[in-house]
Amino acid sequence: MKILAAGCLHNDATLIGGLAEQAERENVDLVVLCGDLTMGEQTTENIIGPFARKGKKVALVPGNHETIATADFLAKKYGATNLHGYGLTHGEVGLFGCGGANIGLFQLSEDEIFYHLYRSHKYVKDAKKRIMVTHVHPAESLMEQFSEFVRGSTGVTKAIEMLKPDLLLCSHVHEASGLEETIGTTRVLNVSKIGKVIEI
Repeated sequence: MKILAAGCLHNDATLIGGLAEQAERENVDLVVLCGDLTMGEQTTENIIGPFARKGKKVALVPGNHETIATADFLAKKYGATNLHGYGLTHGEVGLFGCGGANIGLFQLSEDEIFYHLYRSHKYVKDAKKRIMVTHVHPAESLMEQFSEFVRGSTGVTKAIEMLKPDLLLCSHVHEASGLEETIGTTRVLNVSKIGKVIEI
């Protein structure tokens, strides 16, 4: 399975168009969008559509710049899957997630973040490979050190420690875009707006 993951798109039509072209060129099976799809919900145009027009399946979570209602709207309109509190299986790979962050328009408490991850994991617990998808990054991570303002989530860190996913895809901290690290046995990728092609 080949995934193109990205986040923090913020309605950037040029960026999104380029990622859609990459998804087609790389012949990915799934596009995963890790939140902050809009810029404060100014518009929902041309976010999922460019990928849908390329015939690409999309899974997403909301960020701290849009509400879960907006993520649900985009998922329903384009036949995508909102992973917030939900799971998706593709062959032997299971994806589960939680959107939002501990700051911003769509703000959740740390307990809520952990709860949504714990609940959504039940959908994919038997998958051979499990991928956790969030917007916010884990607390006590390397990427947390790239910003004094944007702190990591203790709820995400707790979920990593308890659920032990194979991979975590997140974004949120623009300065840590592309950073990869390992927490316990979990590979953690900040995909941000540059995007990352991952083969599972």
